[in-house]
Amino acid sequence: MRDIWNPWHGCKKVSEGCRNCYVYFLDARRNRSGAEIYKVKNNFDYPLHKDRFGNYKTRSGEFLRVCMTSDFFLAEADQWRPKAWEIMKIRSDVVFILVTKRPQRIPECLPDDWGVGWENIWLNVTAENQKRADERIPILLDLPFKHKGVLVAPFIEEVSLEKYLQSQKIENVWCGGENYDGARPLYYSWVAKLSRECRENDVSFSFFETGNIFVKNGEKFKISDKIEQMKRAFSENLNYESKKPQIFNISEDLQIQKNLFDFVEVPPKFFKEHCNFCAMKKHCAGCSRCGKCTR
Repeated sequence: MRDIWNPWHGCKKVSEGCRNCYVYFLDARRNRSGAEIYKVKNNFDYPLHKDRFGNYKTRSGEFLRVCMTSDFFLAEADQWRPKAWEIMKIRSDVVFILVTKRPQRIPECLPDDWGVGWENIWLNVTAENQKRADERIPILLDLPFKHKGVLVAPFIEEVSLEKYLQSQKIENVWCGGENYDGARPLYYSWVAKLSRECRENDVSFSFFETGNIFVKNGEKFKISDKIEQMKRAFSENLNYESKKPQIFNISEDLQIQKNLFDFVEVPPKFFKEHCNFCAMKKHCAGCSRCGKCTR
């Protein structure tokens, strides 16, 4: 996941986790509204972009996060989504990570040739609190996707996923705290509980950032720097990797597992020292902004 792909930008707030949306916060800094939804013309076909040698910039086997500044299943994007599906089908050698708060819309948004799901699509629903977990995850479990996960972020209330993890249909749980204006605190006890549930059900668990306010043993820590959040989350030793390898059969002659990087040539320069403390490293091929920062 060395890069993200934002074919469209902007979103509509739909639940409690949207209250302090980072897209709205960052857009406001540019005197724009996060509710303004538009197609990103120069980035719409990004997975098909090539370098001057004719090679795809997004390399075979990489993970590409989709719609980080929107929602792939947003109703306002219905006119653009069919072409986006076409692009993902052309790049069937790349794993596309979808995260949505709108799983109820998915059945009407799938391509005609979807069948039981495409191997290179990894669907995650957000579950910022128990209410949204109980609303969205049952839908997720019934959807025709080969790879399914849950993103508990922003983690704003205690959440239990035990009954859903027992289905063995969920491959991963990711969680992280809230950032920017109005950030609500994340409690260590909440994260530890989720970690324990994932271990007991052999589901991979990643605690990737604490958010701006992290509370442990009654002590409140204010952490503004994202790298420090990442390091603090990693230091809690709550991450867990399932004993069952997560395999994406996206090539006729090669099984791609998330804990092996033989399938993609990753220049060492794409990793920084702090990447060694990142819970998401195994879904990543390094920083696309390499050379543009000093840390």
